[in-house]
Amino acid sequence: MKLGRFTEEQIIGVLREQEAGAKTADLARKHVVAEATIDNWKAKYGGLDVSEAKRLRALEDENRKLKKLLAESMLRQRGIEGVAVKKW
Repeated sequence: MKLGRFTEEQIIGVLREQEAGAKTADLARKHVVAEATIDNWKAKYGGLDVSEAKRLRALEDENRKLKKLLAESMLRQRGIEGVAVKKW
């Protein structure tokens, strides 16, 4: 997973500035990001507190690990089934 330049705290700080009335273009220039990036942040982190954002990140990481375990298990099972089908 690609790690961004900004932490959840920083992203939520930028979104709070936007909620306070700052224009998206000004914020984008100030923080050296694209306006679309701020819109993406708003879609993902809009309305979250810092603790909720950290919890979201932890859940996403756990979900990624579980998906990887499931995929490895399924590959292992297919390999075993392939060996069991062969006639010795």
